[in-house]
Amino acid sequence: MIVAIVGFIFACVPGALIVGWVLLPIAFVLSIVSLFLKGERKWMGVVGLIVSIIGTIVGFVVFFAVVATAFDQSFGSGDTTVSQPVEQDAEPAADAEEPADAAPAEGTRENPYPLQSAISNDDWTVVVNSYNVDGAAVVARGNMFNDEAPAGSHYEIVNYTVTYTGAEKGLSAEVQVAAVTSAGNVLNSYDAMVALEDSFGLDELYNGASATGSQAFLVPDGESVLLRVTPGMFADEVFVKP
Repeated sequence: MIVAIVGFIFACVPGALIVGWVLLPIAFVLSIVSLFLKGERKWMGVVGLIVSIIGTIVGFVVFFAVVATAFDQSFGSGDTTVSQPVEQDAEPAADAEEPADAAPAEGTRENPYPLQSAISNDDWTVVVNSYNVDGAAVVARGNMFNDEAPAGSHYEIVNYTVTYTGAEKGLSAEVQVAAVTSAGNVLNSYDAMVALEDSFGLDELYNGASATGSQAFLVPDGESVLLRVTPGMFADEVFVKP
């Protein structure tokens, strides 16, 4: 029982998990053996057996929590923050009444950010510079082998800038920009497979370096879109209204 209790304690300590994992199996075996010995203290074996089983479960929970934390610290990009452009002519409304219902959270499909908002986290800052809803001429000018949009669809072009703000270096391709139609379909630039004069590539950027480029989306006629910006591989997605 004592071995089980000590193993349980070590299993709860992230830096001493291995000690707990060694002691708990030993305690489990000793508890089983004690149940078959003659004597009146079999309750200690029962307690040791229960503690060793619970300690093993707790040890696995602590282990996975440690792994998840380490993974987030290694690959996560931190919390995403957004700075919206300041409208020079805008004046605060006097005595504005509060709406009856709270507005949806900013950056969602229901309440997207405007163009030129700076979307930032620990590694990247992304600014959507412009959006062209009639991109046929841009696509035609980009490459002579680009196909025209199929019947019932058209090209739309997004231009954006990414700036690497992390500690080491990153690839611009880590930042993902997609279009989401009013029907909820996700459109990616690789769906169209067209080359533009300023297409985004695999720019390798060190701290403070920026890259600007464009992507084309093949959008069904009659559909409006929102832009879904993901500033990093494991970052939170943010919606922007073109």
